[in-house]
Parts: sequence; C-alpha cells; structure tokens
Amino acid sequence: MITDVATFVGGYPFRHLNDPSAAALVRQLDRLAIERAWVGHLPSVWHRDPGPAFRELDAALSPHRGRLLPVPTVHPGLPDWERELNEAVALGCPAIRVFPMQQGLDPAGGEMRVLTAGAAALRLPVVLTVRFEDLRQRHPLDGAPDLPPAAVRALARSDPQARILVTHADRGFIEEVHFGLAPAEAERLLWDISWVWGPPEDHLALLLRTVGPERFTLGTGMPLRLPDAPFAKLDLLDGPDAHRAGILGQNLERWRLTW
Repeated sequence: MITDVATFVGGYPFRHLNDPSAAALVRQLDRLAIERAWVGHLPSVWHRDPGPAFRELDAALSPHRGRLLPVPTVHPGLPDWERELNEAVALGCPAIRVFPMQQGLDPAGGEMRVLTAGAAALRLPVVLTVRFEDLRQRHPLDGAPDLPPAAVRALARSDPQARILVTHADRGFIEEVHFGLAPAEAERLLWDISWVWGPPEDHLALLLRTVGPERFTLGTGMPLRLPDAPFAKLDLLDGPDAHRAGILGQNLERWRLTW
C-alpha cells in the first residue's frame, strides 16, 4: 500500500494555497495512485493551543476515513497534553506531530523528551518537520528556525522505545543525525524523501547507499509542495525495484510492525 506520510489540510498563514481541503487532497492521491495519507492540520502548527484543532481535523477527514489518517498536533508545553495522546490512540491515529520550533519549545528539552517517552509508551511515532519552506522563500513574519539535527539525535537517545519520523530533511541533515547515532538508535528513525534531491545531484541515490534504503519512506508535503517531485526522483533512481517498493510503503509498515 502506497502511503504518503507528509500531507496537510487547512490554510497556511504565510501564502495562499489554492485548495487545502481534504477533498482536494484525495483528488491528488487518486491522480498519483497513492492509497493512503497521514494528514496533519496545517493551521494548528501556529495555534497557541492546538488541542481544539484535533477535532476539526477529525471532522475534515471523516468523509475519507480509512484513507486519510489524522496525525494531530500536540503541544507538550501545555497542561493535559497526555489526554491528547490517549485521544489519538482512541481514534486510531498512526502518529502525532509536534513542532517545537513553531511552538517556542526547546527542541531537545524536558518537555520534548517527556512527550517522546509518553508517545513511545503508547506505541505512537512522533513526526518532526524540519521546515515548511526554504529560508529564502519565507515571509518576514515567519521567524521560526529550522529544526536542528542535534535535537533529533537527543530525542532518539532519550528513550530506547522512541520512534521518530522526520520529514522535510535534506541530505546534510540526514547524514548529521544518522552518522551521529548508534546503529540501534538509527534504526528507530525513518526519513521521508520530500526534501532530498534527486538527479543531477543524486543525493537520494547516495543516501540509499550510505544510510540504507530501509530508512526512507514517501512524503510529498502536499499542499505546500509539488506532489509529483518524489515520484520523479524515484522514476530516475538507478536501483533495484525493491528500493522503490520499500520507499512507497513497505519500509513504513516494517518500521511500525517491528516496534
């Protein structure tokens, strides 16, 4: 089953999106033959309290339940965030998202470590997003810096059961994290390919050789990014068909089942 782990619905505060609805997302999935998507709520990234948006996300995706899977935003700096983890489990969410840079949190601090441990206890992967747009494209009011690689390493080490899925990371970020971890720690991380360059730089091919093809999965970044780009990288990839099949869904399922 082809699964896209990096999609969103809802508006973006810094530029216009043509149609950030769940129905438009499904049309794009149909066009690209993607069978399932993990979906976040884009406006809640900047909400002071993202909790109420959980129900808004669930309502928006309910007509497409089973195909669009909600991945809600959790703010570990607010009271009762543990209740939101339990609610995510009750609703069958495949993971939770946290955005420490936008939420004003220390990305490797105590709140993030406690959240990571709490999610691990419930067998919920934590999804971290390195960036939404390149620094050169950002609105002047968008002051949140990129997630630092050191924070991902610290969180991976903070709990031996933690599973972390990192989206929108480039080659340099991935290498800095992966080669700074012990093999057992690195196996608990999964990376999407949305921000990894293909030909002519061939960063994706290099990472598949050095980091390992089993460490990568499909992410498009819809509706902020062109969803065809990851498929173009895979079409141009000079490697076994098993690499493509793994990235399109098998790696994700294996990563979750071996928890």
